Amino acid sequence: MFGKIEHLGIAVDQLATASPLFEALLGVSAYKEEAVASEGVKTLFFQSGPNKIELLEATNPDSPIAKFIAKRGPGIHHVAFEVADIEAEMARLKTAGFQLLNETPKRGADNKWVVFLHPKDTSGVLVELCQEINE
Repeated sequence: MFGKIEHLGIAVDQLATASPLFEALLGVSAYKEEAVASEGVKTLFFQSGPNKIELLEATNPDSPIAKFIAKRGPGIHHVAFEVADIEAEMARLKTAGFQLLNETPKRGADNKWVVFLHPKDTSGVLVELCQEINE
């Protein structure tokens, strides 16, 4: 089962431009910047109360974020849900007919295992499942 919303992912043209805007909006500074080379993205995380916002900047023109911005412009890219057992959730969702965009969990930003669901199965919303990596 899904837990809380882990974070909202927002695609931006440039972190350098978006960061001051979100600092002013949320009243807090980012707590983490991280590159995820496998996704061609640089991320910046903000904590606002119990909520997290992840800003995403493409690091190459072939990355999913670059393609998203080219097609739709900057904005909400995905909603991520916390799960206790990502592989069990993947199996449950596949059985229920959802298409996974990766067949095995990948290492994502902020020390998480991640998997994405195809937006065609979730009313146009890209859904990410996140599980804390405990190594």
